[in-house]
Amino acid sequence: MNERHAVIFGATGLIGRHVTLELIRSGVRVTTATRSEDSYERLSKWIIEHGEQPPADLRDSPATGGVTEVYHCAGAYRFGMPADEARRANVDGTATIVEFAASLPRLRRLVYVSGYRVGGQDPSQIPWSAEQRRKTYAALGGYEASKVEADAVFQATANRLNVPWTIVNPCSVIGDSATGESDQYVGLATNVKEIHQGTMPALPGNSTTFVPVVTVDYLARFMTLLPLDEATAGNSYWVLDDATPPLPELLALIARHYGVKVPRLRVPVPVLRRLPRWLTKADPETLTFLSSDRYPTGPANAFAARHGLAMPDVETSLLRWADHMAAHRFGEVKDVTYAT
Repeated sequence: MNERHAVIFGATGLIGRHVTLELIRSGVRVTTATRSEDSYERLSKWIIEHGEQPPADLRDSPATGGVTEVYHCAGAYRFGMPADEARRANVDGTATIVEFAASLPRLRRLVYVSGYRVGGQDPSQIPWSAEQRRKTYAALGGYEASKVEADAVFQATANRLNVPWTIVNPCSVIGDSATGESDQYVGLATNVKEIHQGTMPALPGNSTTFVPVVTVDYLARFMTLLPLDEATAGNSYWVLDDATPPLPELLALIARHYGVKVPRLRVPVPVLRRLPRWLTKADPETLTFLSSDRYPTGPANAFAARHGLAMPDVETSLLRWADHMAAHRFGEVKDVTYAT
């Protein structure tokens, strides 16, 4: 009998839904922490549509003594948020979830979704000074700065409370590798929408601009395997596909697939950052993701290989995702009820 019992925060989001589904399919007892009866009903409908029985909800099943693992997939993912709103959602919410995990007598692991551009923060710097917080939020904007601070707060709080933890730092999460399914239309998806509509005048970046992707089903499977491996405790994993094409090539691939004209011009990232927002139509926070940086994926790749987890073909996955978004008019048409 499977003795695993998981509680999932953020179960109605893209990652949280797929983690919930993967755990149920693996025979794990699942309890979700949703904000309302309505959000739980939407999640339950989605789970049923994917061939499984819905999980229990923490509001209806408050007993947590047997919980063995907690997944923190919650938070606010939106560019342009005010700093105080971003901190409440991503920093204060993270500390509260770690404190909840610390109260569980049988806990084996707390798994936290951080991010590939914000992971690896120094927990010894917590609490941040007012000046450090001011500078960081001014430089990065509310969303990214709150994720930077939350990464450090998570580690510091978990270490202080002796909570066994693992962090995953995913990149741009795209749709399911088999179906392309996704209802997340921010970030890279906005570029794909511009390509589809023919409103992108020039391709951003150059041959070194790397905006990596990972399919949501691969990420979910990766996360649900972490509590089974003692070697992952206290470690962070950058989960992304190193074979992701450079951003201009990625967008050109999708344009050819859509049968639309590939923009001939390319705009270097430093030029993009100097252009006015009315011209780029991009939130300034998104431009920090246009980078030539590479990431320490070795430990994540070794873990995946150890557990027989293979990365799906990136180009096939990108095109299936692009097809799904176009079929749903980038969120305007929904033949399935998704939670946000």
